[in-house]
Amino acid sequence: MKRRRVAMTISVPPEIAKDYEWLAQKEAKNRSQLFRDMFLLYKEQALEKEFFELQRYGAKSAKLKGILTEKDVERIVFEGRCGDGVLGRSGESDV
Repeated sequence: MKRRRVAMTISVPPEIAKDYEWLAQKEAKNRSQLFRDMFLLYKEQALEKEFFELQRYGAKSAKLKGILTEKDVERIVFEGRCGDGVLGRSGESDV
């Protein structure tokens, strides 16, 4: 049977431990639930940061290829479906 929980031990400075206990009590959560909530929030923010970094990279790449408008995107998609255009059949840029 698969375990649903794994016990972890971490060490933090005493002042962080004190603040952590205070926050858990204030939020009416046990330490494990507070940690899970904090971790999920951190993970969500990390994924959002990665998304925006990829978005910036894509925008920069598009600009370098002269893809500036929605019409440019539509043209490239249509050309890609027909097998010619900025992206060849391999998916590599012909530009």
